Amino acid sequence: MSIAKQVQNRKTFAIISHPDAGKTTLTEKLLLYGGAIQIAGAVKSNKIKKTATSDFMEIEKQRGISVSTSVMTFSYNNYTVNLLDTPGHKDFAEDTYRTLTAVDSVILVIDCVKGVEEQTEKLMNVCRMRNTPVIVFINKLDREGREPIELLDEIEQKLNIHVRPLTWPMGIGSNFRGVFNITNNTFNFFTPDKQRVEEDVETFTGVDDPRLADQFGKQAVTLKHDIELISGVYPPFSEEEYRSGSAAAVFFGSALNNFGVKELLETFVSIAPAPQPRETTAGVIEPMSDRFSGFVFKLHANLDPRHRDRIAFLRICSGKFERNKFYYHVRLKRELKFSNPTSFMAQDKSVVDEAYPGDVIGLYDSGNFKIGDTLTEGEQLMYKGIPTFSPEIFKELQLTDPFKSKQLEKGILQLTDEGLAQVFLQNQGNRKVVGTVGDLQFDVIQYRLENEYGAPCLFRPLGLYKASWVQYQHDSDIEWLRTIHPGSLFLDKHDNLVYISESKYALQRAIDNNPKAKFLFSIEHNTETHGMNEEA
Repeated sequence: MSIAKQVQNRKTFAIISHPDAGKTTLTEKLLLYGGAIQIAGAVKSNKIKKTATSDFMEIEKQRGISVSTSVMTFSYNNYTVNLLDTPGHKDFAEDTYRTLTAVDSVILVIDCVKGVEEQTEKLMNVCRMRNTPVIVFINKLDREGREPIELLDEIEQKLNIHVRPLTWPMGIGSNFRGVFNITNNTFNFFTPDKQRVEEDVETFTGVDDPRLADQFGKQAVTLKHDIELISGVYPPFSEEEYRSGSAAAVFFGSALNNFGVKELLETFVSIAPAPQPRETTAGVIEPMSDRFSGFVFKLHANLDPRHRDRIAFLRICSGKFERNKFYYHVRLKRELKFSNPTSFMAQDKSVVDEAYPGDVIGLYDSGNFKIGDTLTEGEQLMYKGIPTFSPEIFKELQLTDPFKSKQLEKGILQLTDEGLAQVFLQNQGNRKVVGTVGDLQFDVIQYRLENEYGAPCLFRPLGLYKASWVQYQHDSDIEWLRTIHPGSLFLDKHDNLVYISESKYALQRAIDNNPKAKFLFSIEHNTETHGMNEEA
């Protein structure tokens, strides 16, 4: 099969949501339809078994949350579907942000009871940065929740995206009877059943069909009124608008009861984009190019505690990847060969001989990779758009055994290479401030520094507000900053200047007094300050 055909047959997407909106349940039901698992509950009950993991993953079990992105590949309607299930917990949002750079579209899950939540807004802001196509699945219609039209208004206002409902619910909670497919005039009858796969669907001539009224009475009248209302408010669904990221298709259902999931999946494989062209430092690369290229968006270390291994997750962007072939590592300027590249089914892995654009493969890594690294067939280019965001919590890393300073230095640099946290250095690196999105990363880092690197340490909390990368042309542009706040200036691992402010007021004062400098809340991996964006 040609590369062009392989590309057209692939759909690579992420499922994102606020915690507890039903993301893992929806993932499971999609895998059921794809034949990747045989029984409901396999994901949550760990019947999709993880390989042996290091002890720090006990944190995941103790707190009942997912702390890393899972990759799952399955087939549906002759398409190869690559599903990246991301952590919902806000402490691991950075992992989710990077994962969004490796997909071509997303499915956003919203709890109909809670509506748009804080983490949902943050994730959608990342999607907006790349104009990622979005399908919204409003979940838990079998619970007493908010009115659908109210939810649509909130999605448009808070997530800054137009919505186009393709299905519409009849009733909600105890009165939930099913969903009407606006496109093909079918009604999907709801019956609570966590194990259901087959759906009870009937075709009607439209919302005026008297059989609807015969069957549902007043609820059919309400359904007709609602659909006429939204047809007047929202223009017809446009696949072009969806693919441009300006309009989101919306579905309603109950993932727990496997309801509305099949319609969602069939529409997804029909309209979701195939692997798209991607921007590099040498211009846009087309996926159908016969020259292989790809980038690393995630590193996962010590999957097996018996071997100090780590896996680099590589998104293939163009050409064909082949096992045991030499590829050029652009940053290191050397060629590498991979004898055991793997594909994934959650944590289960199998060796692959070849892979194509859109696929995500795992490469066993002995320390050659950093997030953002690019592999090619010799071309000097780097993929762009892999962001690092300003952390929200800051603590100073302190060594408790002065004879272990080298181990601490090596450990914190390697762990931050994986994207667990960011480290900011001062006094030739003697002072190390670690920034994270949430507290949980500090537990993970401390455990791993002590147990993997033999560097006992502790974290001292700091009352700091925000880190801003400072972009400037001349030293005189930041003379005020260097004079007034020298103790608040740090360097990141790539020697970019970072100002960590103590308060919102201090940040604003620095911005006002350094008008020729830019204070920025995000930076791309493997770029200098000219690659930053999102001004403070």
